[in-house]
Amino acid sequence: MAKFTWEATTRAGEKRKGIMEAETADIVEQRLRGDGWQVQRVKKQAREISISIGSGVASKDLQIFTRQLATMIDAGLPLVQCLDILANQTPNKIFARILGQVKATVESGSTFSEALRKHPRVFDDLYVNLVAAGEVGGILDTILNRLAQYIEKSVKLKGQIKSAMFYPVGILCVAIAVIAVMLVKVIPTFENMYKEMGHAELPAATKVVMSISHGFVNRWYVWFGGLFGLIFGTIFMRRTQRGKEIFDRILLRTPVIGPTLRKIVVARFTRTLGTLLSSGVPILDALDICSRTAGNAVVQAGIARARDKIAEGHDMAGPLAESRVFPSMVVQMIGVGEQTGAMDTMLQKIADFYEEEVDTAVSAMTSLIEPIMMAFLGVVVGGLIIAMYLPIFKLAGNINSN
Repeated sequence: MAKFTWEATTRAGEKRKGIMEAETADIVEQRLRGDGWQVQRVKKQAREISISIGSGVASKDLQIFTRQLATMIDAGLPLVQCLDILANQTPNKIFARILGQVKATVESGSTFSEALRKHPRVFDDLYVNLVAAGEVGGILDTILNRLAQYIEKSVKLKGQIKSAMFYPVGILCVAIAVIAVMLVKVIPTFENMYKEMGHAELPAATKVVMSISHGFVNRWYVWFGGLFGLIFGTIFMRRTQRGKEIFDRILLRTPVIGPTLRKIVVARFTRTLGTLLSSGVPILDALDICSRTAGNAVVQAGIARARDKIAEGHDMAGPLAESRVFPSMVVQMIGVGEQTGAMDTMLQKIADFYEEEVDTAVSAMTSLIEPIMMAFLGVVVGGLIIAMYLPIFKLAGNINSN
């Protein structure tokens, strides 16, 4: 199938334009005329070559689309018309093209969830399964509103994590740059000065710093090779299931960072599971989706084991407690939710509580990391400077004694 750009005038005299997939331009004209529109132009779209990292669709784009689609469907507009309007107005060309493909798939007779499932990099399992539940229950607008709320909270959570890590990462990069400049430019200058002065014996600390400078300048490829080896080794390790579990387990046990990550994982799990259950998704399917969207291999394995236990007839609280991933308070509240039949409501309350805890934890972590990074930078740079000035201090002391 080819893509065609079209321009037409509606019965009310409004000018519309868009993109449609079809075999020929005549089919496009027939569809538009079938809606009672007057066709002005149909042209085959030129092939676009685009290179993008990831899906090319930001979470913010998906959030806005979901919220607007829910509003339109609630107002009674047909789904195909909603997709057409949203595809034309979105500034993201990649997302507009995907929405055009979704619209064409729906027009060909597929359900909305089936059309979304063809684009897994944009619409994940959670999104598709919730839309499918909304289609079956006839509450698609309600489901889309829940999805929009879920994405909004997810975007907020990601933003908090990024903002918390931005400052320490920036300080670390500055520290590395400053240390590299001192090793390459400053320390050799001091060394040449001491050679010209003919200083007999340099302090041990000065010799060590000069040796490090020589090693960095003369064998820079070893340093950079080791750095790249560490980075790519970590990336390769995370591509294996076993390596990912080891890495994520270390992260969860890391002081300061680990407790915050655990709260983030709990907030994401409870929010996702609560949204799925309140939308009518079966518990086993919901846990399967939660496992795949956990974001941590250790938590993913724990949820998967809990799902297998529940499939054998156990309750939910017991297997979750055995996984040792979730705090006892969370497990107990889930157990109460099971007994009272209000699991989805209880999960949403837990998610609200832990999202507030994440706010506090991220602020505390940022406040703690900042002085640690500044102290690290001060100690390293200050140590290098003191080591290079020691011969001058020693020489001044000898002059005073004479």
